[in-house]
Amino acid sequence: MTTTIRKELPLLVIVLLPFIYLVSIWHKLPEQVPLHWNLEGEIDRYGNKSELILIPILLPLLIYIIFLIIPKIDPKNKLTKMGNKYQSIKIILTSFMSVLALFILYSVKKQSITNPNFIIISLGVLFIILGNFFKTIKPNYFLGIRTPWTLESETVWKETHIMAGKLWFIGGVIIIFSSFILNRETNSIVFITITGIITIVPIIYSYLQFNKKQKTAP
Repeated sequence: MTTTIRKELPLLVIVLLPFIYLVSIWHKLPEQVPLHWNLEGEIDRYGNKSELILIPILLPLLIYIIFLIIPKIDPKNKLTKMGNKYQSIKIILTSFMSVLALFILYSVKKQSITNPNFIIISLGVLFIILGNFFKTIKPNYFLGIRTPWTLESETVWKETHIMAGKLWFIGGVIIIFSSFILNRETNSIVFITITGIITIVPIIYSYLQFNKKQKTAP
């Protein structure tokens, strides 16, 4: 077994888990299954169970394939400078998508969502994990806060990602905390607001930092 296959094998198992689970419950599912829930956790759309195959395909499998392709099309091979960090991020995001797919399929089987806030809480955890990784991400064209200003200046990239890492960490904590104390509708508003803040603020910050350095440059 080659080193590459040995390295990817655990991740391939993670990718396949939702497919295996879907096969195991397929004969137990009715032809029409719930495919969407509203904010209150109530089913608001049914569809043919054949649509369920899209869940493991579009979540863990697609993300995994994208991560395999990106290094091959990286024009300056900048991702190689990240070392094991790229593999770690690939594992984290692929695993997250696999767990999400399993949760959705399990909810379809039970025809109810045990905890409608599970997805939001999981995203909060993901924000915290990614926030911790931000300060270690080297300049590249695919991962991180990629703006014209961070890509132009390695210093701006570093400063922006240090700030964004703290912001994503705090945002993730707030999202998790609010999921336990707020009703679902209010919690959804908090989630959307926090997600908007942690996305937009680093972009603005990178622009301001770049302009500041341009003005102070000799």
